[in-house]
Amino acid sequence: MLTLAHERRPGVTVITVCGELDATNRAQLDDYVKDLTDAPLVFDLSRVPFMDSSGLHVLLMCDVRCRREGGAVHLAAVQPLPARLFEITGVLSHVPMHATVEEAVTAALGRAERSV
Repeated sequence: MLTLAHERRPGVTVITVCGELDATNRAQLDDYVKDLTDAPLVFDLSRVPFMDSSGLHVLLMCDVRCRREGGAVHLAAVQPLPARLFEITGVLSHVPMHATVEEAVTAALGRAERSV
């Protein structure tokens, strides 16, 4: 089961994703983030043990929408299996990944460079 929550902070929105992210629930995430692209987004992936290419696709399309609105996507606290997916697909050359949510928020607000 996938659970989603978000917190609007000054200048950034943090989206917490919990559970495996795959073809069975990718539409749930896609629907959830459609209206959250007006500020930089930080995805807290600390509770996502597994992600397949369909979950990756949703994150990339979200990044495209965010960039059109002047924002960007930052990934935070990524678990080993999803991190490997990001690494082998080359996503990290386009979407920054950070060790913690707070580091990602700082970077999203333009106060620091990529930290991982």
